[in-house]
Amino acid sequence: MKKALVIDDDVDILYLIKDILEDDGYEVVISNSAEEAYIKLNDDIDIVLLDVMMPGTDGFSFCKKIRDEVEIPIIFLTAKTSEEDIIKGLALGGDDYITKPFSINQLRARMNAHIRRDNRKKEKNYLMIGDIKMNLKSREVEYFGEDIVFTKREFDILELLALNIGMVFSKEDIYEKVWGYDAEGDSATVSEHIKKIRAKFLKINKEFDSIQTVWGIGYKFKK
Repeated sequence: MKKALVIDDDVDILYLIKDILEDDGYEVVISNSAEEAYIKLNDDIDIVLLDVMMPGTDGFSFCKKIRDEVEIPIIFLTAKTSEEDIIKGLALGGDDYITKPFSINQLRARMNAHIRRDNRKKEKNYLMIGDIKMNLKSREVEYFGEDIVFTKREFDILELLALNIGMVFSKEDIYEKVWGYDAEGDSATVSEHIKKIRAKFLKINKEFDSIQTVWGIGYKFKK
């Protein structure tokens, strides 16, 4: 069940949206002020519907405050229709802008589209390859249920190979993509990093062979 936080100082609108979304299968948390909403905001919330014109902290200020704390979709609900206001709301981190009065079907369609998009984004944050689980966002790796700590460069190399399973990368290719085209150094360092990555996996399972050497060419992640 998806969970929506609806913020509007108009109580009638709050309960109207609450009834509609609950009929659609959402769990709904309502608040008639930004200050109260901030207390109710937590990791269980999947989407925020946010009125712009509210007493105290307005919707724009609230969006700016929480945008660095959450990545969930934020949809503004407002009677302000000027292009300047729309641009301002989106620039502050809003994902969409629905003007009042709005149709229920439009609200449903916009919310469902953003939920689907957010789900796809979350799915891409995780990569499962056999017994390896990679969180691409937090840069954490589990192997047979055990956490492995990689340095930044090691994780970057592992991510590059894992996202391109079966594709062979030369040491030069890896060096350019991970260190950058203008980096000062030697692509030979790639071999040392690969060796350290393998050693960390082999410490848990001596049969680890997902990163393969293609002699005379480079490295690839086994399918």
